[in-house]
Amino acid sequence: MAEGPDAIVVGAGPNGLAAAIALARAGRSVRVLEAEPEIGGGTRTEELTLPGFRHDVCSAIHPLTLASPALSALPLEEHGLRFVQPDLALAHPLDGGTAAALHRSVDDTASSLGADAAAYRRLIGPAARDWRPLMDDLLGPPVRLPRHPIATGRFGLLAIRSAAGLARARFTTEPARALVAGNAAHAMQPLENRGTAAFALMLQMLGHGVGWPVAVGGSAAITGAMASLLRSLGGEIETGAPVTSLADVEDARAVLMDVTPRALLRIAGDALPRRYAGALRGFRYGPGVFKLDYALSEPVPWAAEEPRRAGTVHVGGTLAEICASEAEVARGIHPRRPYVLVAQQSLFDPSRAPDGKHTLWAYCHVPNGSTFDMTEAIEDQLERFAPGFRDLVLARHAMGPAAMEAHNRNYVGGDINGGAANLRQLLARPALRPVPYTTPDPRLFICSSSTPPGGGVHGMCGWLAARAALRGILR
Repeated sequence: MAEGPDAIVVGAGPNGLAAAIALARAGRSVRVLEAEPEIGGGTRTEELTLPGFRHDVCSAIHPLTLASPALSALPLEEHGLRFVQPDLALAHPLDGGTAAALHRSVDDTASSLGADAAAYRRLIGPAARDWRPLMDDLLGPPVRLPRHPIATGRFGLLAIRSAAGLARARFTTEPARALVAGNAAHAMQPLENRGTAAFALMLQMLGHGVGWPVAVGGSAAITGAMASLLRSLGGEIETGAPVTSLADVEDARAVLMDVTPRALLRIAGDALPRRYAGALRGFRYGPGVFKLDYALSEPVPWAAEEPRRAGTVHVGGTLAEICASEAEVARGIHPRRPYVLVAQQSLFDPSRAPDGKHTLWAYCHVPNGSTFDMTEAIEDQLERFAPGFRDLVLARHAMGPAAMEAHNRNYVGGDINGGAANLRQLLARPALRPVPYTTPDPRLFICSSSTPPGGGVHGMCGWLAARAALRGILR
C-alpha cells in the first residue's frame, strides 16, 4: 500500500483550503477530500435563474477576505482573483426616500449623519484607524494575550455591549442608529444580546479599512484561486469524495475536518471521549436563512439615491424594526417585516449578467429548519423602499433552510454561520478547550466555522487549525 499524505483535509470550503495551503507551505503533503462535485462550500457561484445570470449561492461580499491575516497574505491575485469596490460599501434605506450610507471615508460617513457626525467620528474613528492591528487580534487565536492591547481593549469595551444599547446611547438620529442595527443584525441574534455590538463595530470598521468588495466573476473565484495556489504547492484535491468514517482517512498522520460538530460526531463519534462528544452534542445552531436570487431587467429602482450606488443594502427600516424582526426569529416567529440583506454585484461586476440586465441577491433570517416561504415578505420589504421592483423581475430562485443545508452540509438547519454566535459559543466553539481546533484524538482537528473566529470568508479557522497541527502531530 502506498504511503498516505501527511494530512487529509475534509471539506474544500475557504477554511478547508486555507488549512491545506498552510500545511503545504510548511512542506507537508496534503490531500483535500470534498463530498460535493465541486469545491467552494459557501463560495460557489451558479446560474440559478436564467442562462447568463451568475448568482452567488451563499457568500457575496467580502471585507473579511481582504482583512484576514491568513488570506490577505496569500498571492491569490497571481491565481486569478480580482476584487472590485462598489461606490458605496453599504446603504440603509429608510422611509421617505432617505438612506444612511457607509462611505469608505469616516469623515464622509460622519458628515452624512448630520447631528450625529461627531458621535460617529468618536465611536468608529479609532477602530477605523487601527483596523489592521485589531483584525490581527480579533481574528487571531482565541486564547492569547492581545498583541495590541490598547486598541483591542478599547474595542472590547464597546463590543461587549448590546448593539441596541450602543446605538441608543451614542446616537440621537434614526439614520445613525439604523446603520448600527443593520450591521449588528449579521450576528443573527436579538440586538439586545450582549456582544452584538461587536458585529456592527467590526463591519463598519472594515468598510472604512478595506471596503466591502465584490469578487469579479463570483464568489467562486476566491476558492478557485485558493485551489489553484494549493495545487501549485503540490496539494491534491479530490471532489465527489465523501468521508463517512475515520476509516476513509486512516492513511493520514493528521486529519483536519472542515465540518460542524454534528458531522464530526457522525464521522468520528465512536473514537471521541464521552465528555467531548457530549460537548459537541450540546453545540447550538443559530437561525437559518431564506434566500432569493433574482434575474432583473434593470437595476433596482430604490427611492433613495444611496442604495443605487451601494454593493450591499440593508433593508429593514429603523433600529426598532430590526430589533423586533431579529427578536421574532429568535422566538421561532417568521417576521412580517423581516430584516433583509441585499447584494447588487452586477452593478459593479458586469460579468454577472447579460448586457443591460442585473442580478440581485437577498436573504432574511428565519427560525432554524423553517419550511415557511418568505418570498412575499421579502418582496414587500423591497417594494417598500424600491417601488416598482416586482415589475423588473424576469425570474427568481428560492432557497429555504433545507435547500441551503443540501447545498452545503455545514449549514445545519440553514445556519450559514456554523453555529450560534452568542457569547458562550464565542468562547466554547465547539467545546471549551485551550486550543479549540484540537480534539482528544491527537491526529484529529476541526477547522470549520464552528471554531473561532466563526463565520465569514476569512480562512482563519483553517489556518489556525493547521498551525495547531504543525505544533502537534505534524511538527
